[in-house]
Amino acid sequence: MMTPILLNYRYQVIRVLGSGGFGETFLAEDTQMPTKRRCVIKQLKPVADNIQVYQLVQERFQREAAILEELGEGNSQIPSLYAYFCEDGQFYLAQEYIEGQTLAEKMRQYGTLSESSVKEILVSILPVLNYVHSKGIVHRDIKPDNILIRSSNQQPVLIDFGAVKETIATVITVSGNSSQSIVIGTPGFMPSEQTAGRPVFSSDLYSLGLTAIYLLTGKFPQELATNPSTGEILWRQYALSVTPSFATILDKAIQPFAPHRYSSALEMLQAIQTGATPIAPTLPAVNPTLISAAPTGAPLHGYVQPQQASTVIAPSPSPGTPYQQPQTAPGMSDLQKALVMGGVIGVCVLGGLLIIDRKQTQPQTAVVQQSTSPAPATNTTSSATAPAQIPASSNQVISASPVNSSVDSNISTSPITRDAALAVVNKWQESKKYIFAPPYNHELGAQLTTGEAYRKNISYDGSSRDWLVSNNAYYRYGVQSIDSVGAFAANGDQATIEVAMTEDRTFYKNGKVVNDENTAFDKRLVRYSLQMSDGQLKISDYKTVKDLAN
Repeated sequence: MMTPILLNYRYQVIRVLGSGGFGETFLAEDTQMPTKRRCVIKQLKPVADNIQVYQLVQERFQREAAILEELGEGNSQIPSLYAYFCEDGQFYLAQEYIEGQTLAEKMRQYGTLSESSVKEILVSILPVLNYVHSKGIVHRDIKPDNILIRSSNQQPVLIDFGAVKETIATVITVSGNSSQSIVIGTPGFMPSEQTAGRPVFSSDLYSLGLTAIYLLTGKFPQELATNPSTGEILWRQYALSVTPSFATILDKAIQPFAPHRYSSALEMLQAIQTGATPIAPTLPAVNPTLISAAPTGAPLHGYVQPQQASTVIAPSPSPGTPYQQPQTAPGMSDLQKALVMGGVIGVCVLGGLLIIDRKQTQPQTAVVQQSTSPAPATNTTSSATAPAQIPASSNQVISASPVNSSVDSNISTSPITRDAALAVVNKWQESKKYIFAPPYNHELGAQLTTGEAYRKNISYDGSSRDWLVSNNAYYRYGVQSIDSVGAFAANGDQATIEVAMTEDRTFYKNGKVVNDENTAFDKRLVRYSLQMSDGQLKISDYKTVKDLAN
């Protein structure tokens, strides 16, 4: 279509800067300003052409424009919004024109960047992301084309927010509800939760991490292989000069599952600035000393954080300092040294024999006792019963092998710790949003459960997850917090732990809320049985001990 010479009786179009599925972008002059300052005009066309959609999009467009104005006023690395207007059924944004090159253009001109250059970009753009996220906004389309390096000061500028695109992509469904016709983001640069239409703050960190990897390797995400066991992206072989510490930081940013990434842009920034090497988790990422029982900003409701063991790190010698062998105490002859060493070895051997003899003569105390609770009915594909099989989503009793609450939790013959058990339970709570809703991640569930818990909830044949997939149903979770921790006991490769927890969940079927027992706000005391399986501590079963809502 022919572009008007003058838009909104004010903006003189100079040339087209680009075009895409949502419309076109122009370079224009503001004829009503004395300097005829240049600006960027974004032309956005609704995907649906009817009056009902147009009115809805117009309202949303106004709200999104107000957000862009606030963001631009509060940060110099976000373009200022000059104006917004509607004309001939299309929507326009007039924004600050920034002279410079996008990262994609720099790559085409200069090739891959050095680690120091990529770090500089990240250190400069992460505070911008932190500012955006502090406003409750997810950018949703971070990629090399949407980070522009300003020519005047070489500062990166974040452009092309996805919220406006989402507004333009609004359609009206047959039922009369509004929805988005397409997922906002760029394939390859967006994580699975964003593909499912549920982006979170760490979704932007994922996209930024892949942008950094593209700058280092020249490889687009689609060109990189993934680990078939974990889903992690394999890229280091294309950037051998990158230091292991920085590579590990990027690996954490691009973890497949949001809970395994950095919790905030500020945390990632601090890791880069301090040179701290994070542990990029392999599923399931169970860290016995790191337990985030409540969502960000939610109180722990009296839960006392367990004391963490102190870790002493020996400082490395400065570069160029030769290694020095520890000095032997002076004044001892070779014969004296041999006699002393022989005596030490003899004492150790004798002590070991005494310990073994004592263990053989003392009876072991069993701390696991069989539950008398009946097993639930086998899950079926009936819509009336199947959803209730979702873990921690009903008060049903599931057969288990719990530890008696009265057993002294300090007595244990197992290497399984209380913190490790609590970490698995917490990871299970965090992961349910990815297992019992798109993408219905079977692998994540399999790595967190075993035995009855796996069969009832995860396995393909008749499990809760299978029922949800087959019936176009899913859960959305609100508050999920561990309020307090009760009895814990362990024996060998098994353990049980009781936790008081709060869960807010909503059950959807065919896109609509189902107001039955599956949609609820629960407060319950739950006893989890855990077992070592395939070298990992997993949930083998669980049961509700007490309803705490009343």
